[in-house]
Amino acid sequence: MNQAFQPPLARIPTQVGTVMRGQAGVIRKLVAAWIAGVHVLLEDFPGTGKTTLAKALARSVDAKFSRIQFTPDLLPSDIVGVSIYDQGEHVFRFHEGPVFAHVLLADEINRASPRTQSALLEAMAEMQVTVDGRRRALPDPYFVIATQNPVESHGTYPLPEAQLDRFGVRLSLGYVSAEEEARMLDYSPSEHPVDALTPCATLDDLRAARVAASRVSVTDALRQYIVTLVASTRSRAEIHMGASPRGSITIFQLARALALVDGLDYVTPDHVQSIAVDVLAHRLALDPQAHYSGATAAELVREIVAAIPVPV
Repeated sequence: MNQAFQPPLARIPTQVGTVMRGQAGVIRKLVAAWIAGVHVLLEDFPGTGKTTLAKALARSVDAKFSRIQFTPDLLPSDIVGVSIYDQGEHVFRFHEGPVFAHVLLADEINRASPRTQSALLEAMAEMQVTVDGRRRALPDPYFVIATQNPVESHGTYPLPEAQLDRFGVRLSLGYVSAEEEARMLDYSPSEHPVDALTPCATLDDLRAARVAASRVSVTDALRQYIVTLVASTRSRAEIHMGASPRGSITIFQLARALALVDGLDYVTPDHVQSIAVDVLAHRLALDPQAHYSGATAAELVREIVAAIPVPV
């Protein structure tokens, strides 16, 4: 049993669960991604609680939080900031944009133009932005949660492959059970349950959890299993472009964080299998014939997972 994942950090899934009922599995993965330091893309139908989940996690942490509502007229400078001339002192002063935060919610990211979407690329990949030729470091730790609606295409710009690859994991909420939906009717219309949340963890708690996750044991057989899973996406005829080595690294890091959240000091094959689709599916580009025949990336990843022997 791993003793590092203890309150207050361990209270986050429970606290977020008071707002997002019936989503324990997604919350568990989201907290693990936060510990692992991999950015998250929440993709699902409207009204499933994507924004609420992101805000609930952010409010559970005593850290700087920013939200950007992506729109077609949003400019890169609206995200990273801009230098404004100070007439009194005759110098340019940089005014930080909302990207300078520990937790950034990029809401409906696919509504902004590709030029604006790419403004996040450097921030997500290198934890820095370049403005007026000068590199400016972002707060550490830095965590991006982006949301998008996959079914509405009017007025949206699909994320390019390079941007998608920067998201370590893509999660979907789905609809809750009828019983949980009935309980939602009791929410007060004048006060959202997210507003009642208070921080139950600090950045120091997160840093300690990241150190603990780096010490979680992964056997050589399980490491090879991860590499084999990812490499198999590059040899399927239905897949035009498979997952890069970044996919292997992300599964490795996220599996360790999941084991920590579960109170274990070692990774099991179940940890790897439970996140394989979430980590790999959005990184794959299907062959046009496979795409038109109705195949999906998620189904292909599940087939790969089922076909590869599990190490014992």
